[in-house]
Amino acid sequence: MISSGETSGELYGALLSREIRKLWPDAQIFGIGGPRMEAEGVTLIAPISHVMGIIEGIKHIPQGKRTLNKAAQVMLNEKPDILVLIDYPDFNIALAKKAGAAGVPVLYYVSPQVWAWRGGRVYKIAALARKMAVLFPFEVDYYKKTGLPCEFVGHPITETINIHQSKEDLKINLGLDPRNGVVTLLPGSRPNEINKHQAIVREVAEKIHKEFPEIQIIVPLVSGSSLTEGLPEYVKVVHGRTTEAVACSEATAVASGTATLETALLGIPMVVFYKVSPITYYLARLLAKVKFISLVNILSGKEVVRELLQEEANADNIFSEIKRILRDIAYRERMISNLIKIRDIMRGKTPSARVASIIGEITGWSGA
Repeated sequence: MISSGETSGELYGALLSREIRKLWPDAQIFGIGGPRMEAEGVTLIAPISHVMGIIEGIKHIPQGKRTLNKAAQVMLNEKPDILVLIDYPDFNIALAKKAGAAGVPVLYYVSPQVWAWRGGRVYKIAALARKMAVLFPFEVDYYKKTGLPCEFVGHPITETINIHQSKEDLKINLGLDPRNGVVTLLPGSRPNEINKHQAIVREVAEKIHKEFPEIQIIVPLVSGSSLTEGLPEYVKVVHGRTTEAVACSEATAVASGTATLETALLGIPMVVFYKVSPITYYLARLLAKVKFISLVNILSGKEVVRELLQEEANADNIFSEIKRILRDIAYRERMISNLIKIRDIMRGKTPSARVASIIGEITGWSGA
C-alpha cells in the first residue's frame, strides 16, 4: 500500500510502483494517488489532495478524515505486506498509527520538512516506521538521535530528467522559433498556487514582452491543470512538458517547490517566488527555523537564487531579476556554477530502485 498526499508525492509513488513491478511483476499495489500511479498499475482507493498552506488546508479536514478512515479500513481488509508513506505528514503519521495497530510494517519515503519546523515529528515517525528513506543528505542527521534507520536515497525528480536534445531541437518540438530565446514562468502545480500566482505571471509576461519582444514566453502547467484567467496571445501554455520548456530556457521564474530543484538540476538560472494567505505566511514565519524556502538555497547553504515572498512576489521584482539574469553575464554564470554543485549532490543515486529494494528487505520478498 502506498499513500501519497499531493502532486509531487504522487509522481514519486508512480516511479516507485514502476520499480516494484520490475522486481515483482505480480505484486498488488493499492493506495492514495493519482493518474500517474494508476497508470503504473496502482489500484486507487482515494485521490491525492492539492492543498498547500495551513489556512488553505482547514476546509479539507473533513475530507481528510473520511479518506483516513477509508484507507484504514482498506488496509485492514487487504492486509498489505508493507505500507509506504510519501511525505504528507499529518495524514500519513495518522495512517501509520492505524498500520501499527493492524501489524503492517511502515516505510517512510520522503521526510517531512522536520529541518524547517516541528522537528519533534522525527520521534513520532521513529516510533511508527521501520525505516526512513530521505531525499537530501543533510536530513539523515535529524534521524540519528531517534535510532530509526535512515538512508539518503537521492531525489526521484532526477529520474524524470532525460533531456538529450539541444535547446534548438527542444524549441522546435515545442513549436517555438529555435533562433530566439525563451523565458519560462512556472505558477506552481496545485490549483490554489495557480490561482494565487496567475495574475503575477501575466504581468511579468507583459513586462518581458515589452522590453524583450524577441523573447518567447512559456507557461508550463502539469497535466489536468488550467488557468482561470487569460494570457496574452504571445504567451505559449504547455501541459505536461515542464522539463522540456525549462531546459530550453535562458531564465525562469519558479513558484517555490520541487520545480526549483528540477530547474537547478537542468542548470537554468531562476528567480523563486511564492504567495500564500497572510495568516499562513505569518504562522510559517513564526514556526519555521530556516533562512530560505527554496530547495536550491537550502541545499547550497547560501542565497544562490533570489527568493521573493508575499508582497515582494510582484511583477516588478520578478521581472527585474529576470532582466538581470538575461543581461548580467557574470551574475548568470555564477548562478549556473552553483546550480551544477547541486547536480553533483544527486549524482549516482537511483532513488526509486533503491526504495523498491528496501521494500524487499523489510518484507523479505525475494528478488530485491
